[in-house]
Amino acid sequence: MKINRICVILLCFALFSCKSSEKVVYMQGVIDGTKEEIPVYQGIVIQPKDILSIVVSSKNPELAVAFNLPLSSYQAGSTSISTSYSQRILGYLVDMEGKIDFPILGKIVVAGLTREELSAMIKRELIDGDLIRDPIITAEFMNFKISVLGEVRNPGTFNLQDDRITILEALGRAGDLTIYGQRDNVLVIREQNGAMNYFRVDLRSSALTQSPVFYLQQNDVVYVTPNNTVAQRTDINENKSMGVFLSLASLLMSLAVIIFK
Repeated sequence: MKINRICVILLCFALFSCKSSEKVVYMQGVIDGTKEEIPVYQGIVIQPKDILSIVVSSKNPELAVAFNLPLSSYQAGSTSISTSYSQRILGYLVDMEGKIDFPILGKIVVAGLTREELSAMIKRELIDGDLIRDPIITAEFMNFKISVLGEVRNPGTFNLQDDRITILEALGRAGDLTIYGQRDNVLVIREQNGAMNYFRVDLRSSALTQSPVFYLQQNDVVYVTPNNTVAQRTDINENKSMGVFLSLASLLMSLAVIIFK
């Protein structure tokens, strides 16, 4: 009789463990060795309020100087004894009309373009205008950032050097989800065309790579929803559910007495 009870308990633990793993394991259903097509990465498009670094290079540096912004000195750190200064390239702020004021070329529309498309456009303008015959254009985002909030180990806003980042990489930068985060209910908030767009993704699904927010964009906010355990714990801390907690504890003790009697 005692052996049967132990077997029942072990079976319950096994079933509970399997059920728990289904709640926390990412990309379930993926078969080892198989290939899955994912949407082609189209690149991040430029939006108003973006700050861009645009550097023009040429075999003749004197020709390129006129198209580059000057370096700006800024204080990198200071003590009572000494102060160090570093230099950085000034950036172009995209105005609300989606334009930047570029040297000699004047106002040009950049919103809606990728970095590569912007570089190609400026290169074409310089060559067609017989301004530089062999220009090399390098365009980069200077204020590309994403925020990860909620049930992660290190929530915060992250400034990125690279504008290609997936939602999994963003969560990795935030230290991954805590055990209390809902893997099947991650919210991505994205501002597009003057409106806020909301997307919910399931990290446990192998279809995650097909989501329109698998690749994040500038200023995206990733919010990990807490599970019911956190909500109940909060209620207990606020003395709103202490009666429920005591009733549950009493029930568990009664079950333990029945099983081990």
